[in-house]
Amino acid sequence: MDKPKPKENTGTEIREKRNSGRRGSSFNRVKPEFDQKILDIRRVTRVVAGGRRFSFSVALVAGDKKGSVGLGLGKAGDTALAINKALRNAKKNMVKLNLTKTMSIPHELSAKFSSSSVKLIPNKGRGLVAGSVIRDIIKLSGMKDITGKILSNSKNKLNNAKAVMGALSQISSRYTKSTPETVVVANKEVVAGEEVTKH
Repeated sequence: MDKPKPKENTGTEIREKRNSGRRGSSFNRVKPEFDQKILDIRRVTRVVAGGRRFSFSVALVAGDKKGSVGLGLGKAGDTALAINKALRNAKKNMVKLNLTKTMSIPHELSAKFSSSSVKLIPNKGRGLVAGSVIRDIIKLSGMKDITGKILSNSKNKLNNAKAVMGALSQISSRYTKSTPETVVVANKEVVAGEEVTKH
């Protein structure tokens, strides 16, 4: 008696088997408006009558890599809640930077906050030469060809970040969401290129 031949797997069948085990595709996930980076998470203590109360303080920087960046602080009993609060705070403190055409700073910037002092220098063709919190903030703002230096001995990341934001405030304006401009032209309302007749 002849044995039945084993059925050969074609390439398409193998692919179908692989795909059937996949979880939901990541393509339909909405990309967040701002990228974020946690600079520092600290456990802080408040002494009350019954003992100590612990909570978490989060310093976070958010940016769209197109010239907008913000620094936020959040404090809560849980790290996830503290991160959400910090992100909301960063969005509230968002600033729009007035950068050059090459996404660099127009001139040298320096600032001091508490015991931290920083310096930012435009450096054509060198790329991003910076470390610590300066690198995180500059990366998320989308700037290029910049050298950053922390001049003080301060290791406090929050103070260093505030000093960087202070330096950038010299070339920044308040962040506003771009909305379609409406212009009324002879009883017709033009909304970003579209014409709407007014009755």
